[in-house]
Order: sequence, then C-alpha cells, then structure tokens
Amino acid sequence: MTGFDSGFLDLDEPLALPAPADPQERARLRHLDYTHFSVLLDPDRRLAAATAVNIDGAALLDLGRGDDWHLDERIPADEQAGPELYARNDLDRGHLVRRRDPVWGPADVARRANVDTFCYTNAAPQAADFNQSLELWNGLEDLVLEYASAGRLRLSVFTGPVVEADDPLYRGIRIPKRFWKVAAWSSAGALAASGYLLDQSAQLDDIDLDEPTATGDRDDDAVPPLGPFRTFQLPILDLESITGLDFGTLSRADVLEAAPATVRPDIDTWIELERPGDLRF
Repeated sequence: MTGFDSGFLDLDEPLALPAPADPQERARLRHLDYTHFSVLLDPDRRLAAATAVNIDGAALLDLGRGDDWHLDERIPADEQAGPELYARNDLDRGHLVRRRDPVWGPADVARRANVDTFCYTNAAPQAADFNQSLELWNGLEDLVLEYASAGRLRLSVFTGPVVEADDPLYRGIRIPKRFWKVAAWSSAGALAASGYLLDQSAQLDDIDLDEPTATGDRDDDAVPPLGPFRTFQLPILDLESITGLDFGTLSRADVLEAAPATVRPDIDTWIELERPGDLRF
C-alpha cells in the first residue's frame, strides 16, 4: 500500500496530511496507508480525523463499484466504526476518500485502490440525503474535479469530519454534523488550494437517533448554522479555527484573497455555493 504521496504535485515543499495542532492529540492518532491514499484514524471517536488522496486524472480507470465493506485487520475492531453502526437505519457509509479518486494507474493497482476505499476506516456516517445529494457531498467533489481537471490533471484532496463535543451519540459513536474538504493542485509550478465546509445537521434531524445528544458548552456563534443543502467555500484559515487541525502550507496557498480567520460567514470570506460558477479557482 503506497499511501498518500506528499510529493505527488511535484512542488518545492511536500504536502503533509492535516493533523491536530496539539502534539498530544496528534500522537494518539493512527496513520494508515492504503493504495494512493492515507487515513489518520481517531481510535477514540472510531472515525477518521482526516484523509488524504492523490488523484491522477490522466490515469483514472472506470471500474465497477463493488460494495465489499470491511474492517482493517491491522488495527483492533473496537477502534473502527463497523457494520453495526449502519444496520437498520438511514445512515449511509459515506466515503471520505471518494471511491473513484484513487482508482488510477495499472489495472491491478486501480482494483486494489477500489477495494481499499471500502475499508470502514474510510467511512463516516452520513444521512442518506446528504451522501447521495448532487447539491452536497457528491456534487461538490464533481465540481472540484470538473473545474480543476482543465489543465490540472493531478490533485491532492483532503477530507474529514468536524469534531464537536455535542455531536449526536448513536450506538457508541458520535455522528459528525459537518465535514470539511480541501483540494490542492499545482498552478504554474506553485501550490494552490481551496477549502469547503458541508453540513448534514438538518438531514440528521430527520433520522431517529435513539440515544441522547451530548450537551456540552458551545458558542453558537463559533460555527454558522448552514442549514440544509448549503455548502460554502471558505478560507482554509477558517477551517483551521473550526477543526483544530494544522493545514500547513495549504492555508498559505488559498485561492481566496487573503483574509483574517473570521469563523463566521461573511460576504467577503465565505462563498455560498449554489451553482458551478460560484466556485473560485
């Protein structure tokens, strides 16, 4: 398993997988390599804290989907959110690294990558409407790839949940309400990147989560209520503030104009994505 290649974009400075800024938090996470992607697993939450994938658009193969979800045998089963979380409910096993993204290269390598994406360490519980909607999760990835593919056939994409203390508790797993994504590419030999925040809070409200929600202290102004079918492109600096992750050089390569980390939707810093033309590259 080759894992995420930090030098894939052939830039002067390699890209690191986003990780907690706190060294102690960083040390307790498990780094797992798969074919063309890596997962930083939080064994306490039993979900990925971050994922990173290399995409070679010129070498992508169109393989059958398959649906062979499986645990990673390299780590204990009780550190992974497995099939019991998704049984008899409306939660989807949402790919963090999208199935199609690492499926490139020689056929045997592409087939292995296809299988690897169905590891539970790469899954996050997502409301079916959120995971399958063109307006949200899948739609954003399609738009990013469509826009970035014109002359930018190599991409590195980073994805993960926003971890919050009041995420709903269900079958022993706290269900993330929000997800983040950062796409990176080479533009005239220099790093360029764009960040996104997606929300499934409204969709979770329609699911009968039969366990109580934690009620920890939280500043309701810290993260805006995005509501259903709303997606934002926002400064990567804001993602750092919201997630507590260090995005390294990605935040300095943001294609949005330099702006302070506001952690609030603002007409100058947060862009609501309603149509493809709203994306900034």
